[in-house]
Amino acid sequence: MNSKIGYLLSTVRYLCRCRPVPRPLVPPSMHAAQCGPYQDRLDDVNCRKLLPNPFPSLHGSTLRFLSQKADVFSAGDEAEQDKSREAAVSEQATHSSLELKMLEGDAQSFRVKAVLDQNEQFFNSLQKCTCPSDVLDLAAESAVCIKQFTNCLTTMWKLFRNMSEDRRRYEKQLTFEHPAFVSLCQQLLRDSRRMTRGDLVFSLHAVVKLGVPQNTLLVQTLLRVCQEKLNQLDNRCMSVLATTLAEMDKDKNVSALQAGLQLLVEQRITSIRDIFILQNLMKCMGKDVPVFLKKKLEMAVLREIDHLTYPNAHRVFLGLVAMNYCSIPILNACSQKIQENIHDAPFRQLIVILEACHSLQYRNIKLFSAVADYVNSVVCLLDKRQIIHFLSAFETLGFQPSELMGVLAEKVTEDSEFLDLKSLLIVLRVYSRLNYVPRDQHHLFYETLHSCLNKYLPQISNAELLKAVYSLCILGYIPHRALDQLLKKENYEELVSGDLYKEKRETMLRCVRTCMELDSPSFLQPAFLPTENFSSLVSSINLRKAREALLELLGDENMFRQNVQLPYDYHIDFEICMDSGRKKVLPVIATDSHTDISVQRLAFLFVPMSVFCLGTTHPQGKLAMKKRHLSKLGYHVILVLNKKFQALTNEGAIEFLKGKIYAENISPFSGVNVCDNN
Repeated sequence: MNSKIGYLLSTVRYLCRCRPVPRPLVPPSMHAAQCGPYQDRLDDVNCRKLLPNPFPSLHGSTLRFLSQKADVFSAGDEAEQDKSREAAVSEQATHSSLELKMLEGDAQSFRVKAVLDQNEQFFNSLQKCTCPSDVLDLAAESAVCIKQFTNCLTTMWKLFRNMSEDRRRYEKQLTFEHPAFVSLCQQLLRDSRRMTRGDLVFSLHAVVKLGVPQNTLLVQTLLRVCQEKLNQLDNRCMSVLATTLAEMDKDKNVSALQAGLQLLVEQRITSIRDIFILQNLMKCMGKDVPVFLKKKLEMAVLREIDHLTYPNAHRVFLGLVAMNYCSIPILNACSQKIQENIHDAPFRQLIVILEACHSLQYRNIKLFSAVADYVNSVVCLLDKRQIIHFLSAFETLGFQPSELMGVLAEKVTEDSEFLDLKSLLIVLRVYSRLNYVPRDQHHLFYETLHSCLNKYLPQISNAELLKAVYSLCILGYIPHRALDQLLKKENYEELVSGDLYKEKRETMLRCVRTCMELDSPSFLQPAFLPTENFSSLVSSINLRKAREALLELLGDENMFRQNVQLPYDYHIDFEICMDSGRKKVLPVIATDSHTDISVQRLAFLFVPMSVFCLGTTHPQGKLAMKKRHLSKLGYHVILVLNKKFQALTNEGAIEFLKGKIYAENISPFSGVNVCDNN
């Protein structure tokens, strides 16, 4: 009886070793290449043909055969027979396993090769498509798989991106009407949860770019699946998803996904070493990101700053603008990289960089000078309107590229036909704010601009006309014909009637009136012009140090006057009266008559750096106009940079003012420039 139980156990062990092996599964790397239900059935049939069962049937007769033969063996030979039987079974099982692995390997290789050949043929055909309809036709002809869904959508988006606006609109209509597009979206919807993380985020990106409405079931399902698989996304997928969400409207799913993505970025930021991903995340996170996360992104970029390239530098600028975060160390490094590669930089990118510097309030004189010098060196290759765009970008920064402005002034004087109304207004604004006066034939330059303005008088709006006249007046040129049209009563009433920009327009009109009275007294002014005077730059800085220095120098408060208010609402910080030879300071009370030609009046203006062109002591337009008008009122104007003056010692401040009062052209401080005499 014991021997029969032993034989039964041996038989069971034999059955366990020799059970049929199921059809091998396709590895995960090949799952993305499977091609729909039809292909799955076909592969199953082929697999059965390629993998015949190497073992005989283990049902019925085999089990009975071993049981019937159990009583043949004697009890004394039981142990020996068990050992022999186990050795035989083990050898047979090992041999069978080797055969099975060989057959599995051959079948697997065959299937992989077949799928790869099919995919290669499909992708080769996909690359030859020239329009989205070609892609959809190809998708309709082929049994596309999950991996190919994404490639079809991404290829369609790339084709759309390179089209003109009109053709894009036409092709989009054809795409949405194509039956294969609907089928493709339906298949994508069904298989969204089986997609790999890369296919998922790229499909969402392509669908959004193609213009599928955000409230559709497809887009919302992809958003939900992205939420479910958020922790599975790698850094690249995280970057693509951030780009997609930045272009979508806010809804519950988008907001939830953005919040989750922000937490994920915060967790992984220290492990991201790809500066392309970092700059993309900076751009997509936006200005609403918490400051601590902005600082983490800043530190992550600084860790990889040694690997910075010019394209990276350009994109990092844009990323900082998107976050509204001015990181001086990053911007300095990017500026250095741009200067090193400026000859390879497209003109449009240089303009974008200048605009980014303005948005970030970043002032780098070396960078601006390098861009200006490079543009000036290739100015012969530029269209005149491109030069105007560069000058407009420099004007917003308060930087005067004098050589480039001189070149454009020559081109305008030679031939002004290229100036349309928009370009004319930009030129007037740039030259007036930066206070650029051409060295030679500057009157001819102004006459040319005035002539262009007269040409557009029949079509120009009153607001634009006021801006043009205001700019010319700041430059010291009175455009009589344009003024006649501007100051018609109905035009004036239209300018001051609206609430929007009303205060700004009234200020500009007061400036125009002041220029008419001081620069062109013979010009007849309408009686309805505002009688209030033009409000100029009023000092709001601390003048205590200057007052104490003047008291120490002159010895009496009657020898100077502080905070002097003049006609036209002009204001000066200190007034000092001297004899005509600038040898002796006179008491201001005894010289109240401004008509006395034997008295020379000095007007000290303590001004901030912001009223000068960047990096220079060249006054900008409004300050230059004030200086010109004070000269007409009988003053000799001395401009003092207050910040540098405050940095002087008390003794140094006294010596500086002494040099300016008694011998203005001699400065006792080498290397200290606190005054402008232009």
